[in-house]
Amino acid sequence: MSINWFKYASPKTFYPLAGKIIPWCAAGAAVLIAYGLYLGLLVAPTDFQQGEGYRIIFVHVPVAWFSMFLYLLMALYAGMGLVFNAKLSYMMASATAPTGAMFTFLALVTGSLWGKPMWGAWWVWDARLTSELILLFLYIGYFSLQSAIDDKNRADKASAVLAIVGAINVPIIYFSVKWWNTLHQGSSVSLTKAPAMAAIMLQGMLVMAIGFWLYSIAVILMRVRSEITERENKLMQFRQA
Repeated sequence: MSINWFKYASPKTFYPLAGKIIPWCAAGAAVLIAYGLYLGLLVAPTDFQQGEGYRIIFVHVPVAWFSMFLYLLMALYAGMGLVFNAKLSYMMASATAPTGAMFTFLALVTGSLWGKPMWGAWWVWDARLTSELILLFLYIGYFSLQSAIDDKNRADKASAVLAIVGAINVPIIYFSVKWWNTLHQGSSVSLTKAPAMAAIMLQGMLVMAIGFWLYSIAVILMRVRSEITERENKLMQFRQA
């Protein structure tokens, strides 16, 4: 039996589908994040160079990944909104921004906590840290611009342009350690090289990443459902006026 997925491009039909997905993703996120923390904090061995302090990577690395991934996802939804004039795409972009901003903030904070014992400073104007900070400002700028414009259609389009332009910062973050001489270490996980860490460390990190992904899906869909309800209520009020 084939499923017509295009029908879910409508906010009205997407709303109940999102409601069914949320509980499963939320439950999966809770289990995987708890298991990932167990692996990272209690099972993974002590690093011979960094000692116990390295364990912050089990949070820092996955949130850093998702700070970039969610921005690209937000920009993709924003671009689809502009091309197809799809309200649901704009809503998905808007719902993604706060979660992406949270992950970016956590990446900066956990990076500082990791950097203090490793570098002897909470913050340095390193290429990767600086570009990650710019990413946080882009997220904030996105939803600030949306809230600053009363007309929802204009707000969606203006913020979409900002999201798309700002996407250029993501490859700068990723390649910054290769393009410039920085204090930040290179990637521990690569698609083209064997992982530079013990298997149990990699397992814990990937479990946390999947947990954060499921968390992101659940929270973003909850926010989209709220946005759909809010827009529908405003539309009904406008029609009754």
